[in-house]
Amino acid sequence: MKKLIINGVVVNADGETRQDLLIENGIISHMAEHISSEDADEVIDAEGCYVMPGGIDVHTHFNIDVGIARSCDDFFTGTRAAACGGTTTIIDHMGFGPAGCNLHHQLKAYHQYAAGKAVVDYSFHGVIQHIDDEILNEMSSMVHEEGISSFKLYLTYNYKLGDADVLRALQQLHRVGALATVHPENDAAIALRRKQYLSEGKTSPMYHALSRPLECEAEAISRMINLAQLAGNVPLYIVHLSNGLGLDYLRLARARHQPVWVETCPQYLLLDERCYQQEDALKFILSPPLRNHQEQDKLWCGITDGAIDTVATDHCSFPYHQRISMSDGNFTLCPNGLPGVENRMQLLFSEGVMTGRISPARFVQLTSANPARLFGLWPQKGNLAVGADADVVIIDPQKTTTIEHTHLHDNADYSPYEGFRCRGEIITTLCRGANVFQAGKFTGQAGYGRFIHRQPFAQPSM
Repeated sequence: MKKLIINGVVVNADGETRQDLLIENGIISHMAEHISSEDADEVIDAEGCYVMPGGIDVHTHFNIDVGIARSCDDFFTGTRAAACGGTTTIIDHMGFGPAGCNLHHQLKAYHQYAAGKAVVDYSFHGVIQHIDDEILNEMSSMVHEEGISSFKLYLTYNYKLGDADVLRALQQLHRVGALATVHPENDAAIALRRKQYLSEGKTSPMYHALSRPLECEAEAISRMINLAQLAGNVPLYIVHLSNGLGLDYLRLARARHQPVWVETCPQYLLLDERCYQQEDALKFILSPPLRNHQEQDKLWCGITDGAIDTVATDHCSFPYHQRISMSDGNFTLCPNGLPGVENRMQLLFSEGVMTGRISPARFVQLTSANPARLFGLWPQKGNLAVGADADVVIIDPQKTTTIEHTHLHDNADYSPYEGFRCRGEIITTLCRGANVFQAGKFTGQAGYGRFIHRQPFAQPSM
């Protein structure tokens, strides 16, 4: 089947041009200023619209068991929402398995979770719960046989790693061709502050933020940067950055030529700590927590000047009614995480491109090209070029929409962005040439998404 997109402004990470795209068998087969529609089976007129690479969200948590609850979005509802928001590929951070399990245990479980359900293409990040010789030896087969070329380390939560184990993990991941990603928070400081607040009966949602101040995150970022240097200048990726001090540490690392990259999320750019003063404050419990306006401004500076490399979501949804029933207002009993996989592209386009903060090309860098380069998907994904997968999102900058959770496609019963008025509307999403979202309606199919066997990490030029 031949599908033709005409009259649009094609945007890649290096700029934009007016071109038509011909798609055959899920691949872009031809690009030119004008392509005849004679042989096309379907023609999509993108007049007045941007035609961009489908989004790549490298930080989701579908079907994750966090010990006290399981997230309400599985690999069907989560990827359905992704498709309706212009995202055509996700890389899911696998949750923890049983104590002492090996690396392949969770990979097997997640393949079962996703098989026959995913609407768009997907892969997984490995998760490291403990370090011993068996785990270190297992890393190579995960990368070279299973196609898992990134792994996550936690400096907090139940399976946090100490510095010695972090060093061992970093060294081995580098040897086998994997990128180390890290959730950076100082667990000891957080535990002490939580204990103090609990002893004083201070359990309202605001104390969630106060128990995890930005210094806890920034300290852990600086520690990981130094550990990565000690391990042999190992490449490092920081997830969900929420503050400017951490970004300053990352700038310093780059100034001394360390290979470090950083991700932030829409919630840290657009929501702030005042949410914890609202009656529905439990909706906004996530870690790291929301910060103040000054931190938002610092992150936007990183978005505009290139210091921040990717914008992902950390989509991890628990219904509001569940949060209430489980916690009774006590932040320590409330599961962490926000929905948002459907809103990422639209929010960043509206608040970034349409405000003039960033160019359309920079938008593509943040949402698809940089993630593809960092996580072994380039050049098949993250760019619109002959021979690449026909992963396409078409955005009409002239339309305006308001976010309402009742119109979204995830399983959450609320949106943290309820009422946000967005300039620019996603009108079509194609995943490998198949229409998965069109004219406001989900048109995809469970099981269409395929697992992507990713290439070993190779330091990109970005």
